[in-house]
Amino acid sequence: MLPEDCLSIILSFTSPEDALRASLVSSCFRSASDSDLVWERFLPSDYAEIVSNSVTSLMFCSKKELFQCLSDSVLIDGGNKVFKLEKSSGKKCYILSAKELSITWSSNPLYWSWISLAESRFCRVAVLRTTDWLEIGGKIRTKMLTPNTTYGAYLIMKISERAYGLDLMASEITLEVGNQVCSSNVFLQHGEGSKEMGNLGNKKKASVREREDGWMEVELGEFYSGEKDEQVKMSLMEVKGCHLKGGLLIEGIEFRPKH
Repeated sequence: MLPEDCLSIILSFTSPEDALRASLVSSCFRSASDSDLVWERFLPSDYAEIVSNSVTSLMFCSKKELFQCLSDSVLIDGGNKVFKLEKSSGKKCYILSAKELSITWSSNPLYWSWISLAESRFCRVAVLRTTDWLEIGGKIRTKMLTPNTTYGAYLIMKISERAYGLDLMASEITLEVGNQVCSSNVFLQHGEGSKEMGNLGNKKKASVREREDGWMEVELGEFYSGEKDEQVKMSLMEVKGCHLKGGLLIEGIEFRPKH
């Protein structure tokens, strides 16, 4: 049997999921897999900054416990972002709250209101009262994410029972990284009975999907987070219909690795 230190070094080059599996092999593997040497490598390089930006104090006695804290989601930056580590890989995930997004006329109570919801991760979510100009935008820098990873951007939302006008015309989705722009279209409606979109040229068709947390999501696009720091911009808009629409709730935009 290899010395415990050697086992720890080997395990540090695997993944959090593999390290947890190894801990079931024997007491020696369990001790090696619990080592700070292993879990320090699974933590992001900026973990100290993330811990310091947490809204609540994180209680941990080891790097493994810290990883477990961060993989359970942490509110950061004054409660306007959620940070999370993917349990299986240790890759970063973020959710930007609606307050972090650019929502046209969101400060005007005639068009949007801000309410508290028990099921939301954030203090406030944006609720569309009525508008004929729906435009929601977000942005993130790739240096905040795990390098060499393909990410998806997802608008987290709900459609109220009294919603109207959201599915009369397809909303346009764009995601831009550098000179590359991807676009698609989606009807903002519940997943049942998807509408025909007609001839949309080369544009892809996105769909609204149910999430495990009770919310719904629309994929805004995917992008590659490489070694170079780039700004990623995404948007959802419906500004051509000239009809009123309402009943859309926006929690934020999530960035998570794609598999």
